[in-house]
Amino acid sequence: MKLVSIITPVYNSEKYLKQNIDSVRAQTYSNWEQIFVDDCSTDNSAVIIQSHKKEDDRIKYYCLNQNSGAGVARNKAIENASGKYIAFLDSDDLWHPKKLELQIKFMEEKGCPFSFTAYQLVNESGNKINKTIKTPSQITYKRALYKNPIGCLTAVYDIDFFGKQYMPNIRKRQDFALWLKLLKKSDAYGLEKVLASYRTGNQSISSNKMDLIKYEWRVYRELENLSFVKSSFYLVSAIFLKLKSYF
Repeated sequence: MKLVSIITPVYNSEKYLKQNIDSVRAQTYSNWEQIFVDDCSTDNSAVIIQSHKKEDDRIKYYCLNQNSGAGVARNKAIENASGKYIAFLDSDDLWHPKKLELQIKFMEEKGCPFSFTAYQLVNESGNKINKTIKTPSQITYKRALYKNPIGCLTAVYDIDFFGKQYMPNIRKRQDFALWLKLLKKSDAYGLEKVLASYRTGNQSISSNKMDLIKYEWRVYRELENLSFVKSSFYLVSAIFLKLKSYF
């Protein structure tokens, strides 16, 4: 059973941390470490994490010197990771108990170094919303440019194949930029099971949709070095497909 390093950035997440940690500690796959990096929270996040850390030494805790954003916090966690696999779980999201067991088995049986799963939406209280984000069986770099189905809370990549790969230093959409980097080396494969819950309706870093569009544009133009025409095409396509999914 290979070690999985779970990357969890934290900023003022006291409302959700117990549920988050409980969902990890309930995993049927037991060989994991959850690495929390606190982006200078001003609430009781640190106290909550430290109390769980005393109960379970698989929980690790670091704190940044200054507020720097989720990407920097995730990179600090990746830097300190010891696992063969890197998995991502933001502090307000949840995993289903068999998430790691099924996903690591899927990757090992299929021989794929990058995978993701379907997930459901829940409200602030953690109750299900009638919305599930399904997954295709496979995603390529070109397809991800205009339709990215990879939820950060479901993504896992293999360090033995990719080496440690980090997120670019931008405030938002840094996860999308990392997926594109990985997809240049290998397609990603989707496990078509709902194995995680994404919390909506809070003031997390993903709340401001217009900001997300701005940063997605930056990914296309600055990080992927795509032309203005190609960047415009992919951005409009992504917005259209996102809007279509709501109807």
